[in-house]
Amino acid sequence: MKMAHTCVRVKDLEASVDFYQKAFNFNETRRRDFPENKFTLVYLTLPEDGYELELTYNYDHEPYDLGNGYGHIAIATDDLEGLHAQHSAAGFNVTDLKALPGVPPSYYFIVDPDGYKIEVIREK
Repeated sequence: MKMAHTCVRVKDLEASVDFYQKAFNFNETRRRDFPENKFTLVYLTLPEDGYELELTYNYDHEPYDLGNGYGHIAIATDDLEGLHAQHSAAGFNVTDLKALPGVPPSYYFIVDPDGYKIEVIREK
C-alpha cells in the first residue's frame, strides 16, 4: 500500500492553484470538472513526486470552517532558509523559522489562501 493523495476543499480554485504553483512549484497533473454536480477536482504534484494534493472546489460554497482537528500537511526542502526567504519576499503568510526544543531551526509554516497550514521542513 501507499498514500495516494490528500484533499483540501478550497473557496477560490484558481487562487489556490496559483498559490501552490508559485509557492512550491506544484504541477497541475489533471483536472476533472463535474458541472452537473457543481464541483471541480484539481490534482497537483511536486516535480519528481507522484503523491498528489487534490484541491476540491464546490461551486457557490461558503468559506470552509477549518475546525480544530486539522493540523497541516508538510513539504520537505533541502534549502529551508532559501525557501523561507523566497516565501517571505513574495509576501506569503509565513512564520519565523522554528525549532523543536534543543535543536536548531528546522521548519516554518506558510498559510494558503483558505487558511490551511503547510509545514515546510528541512529535508533529512
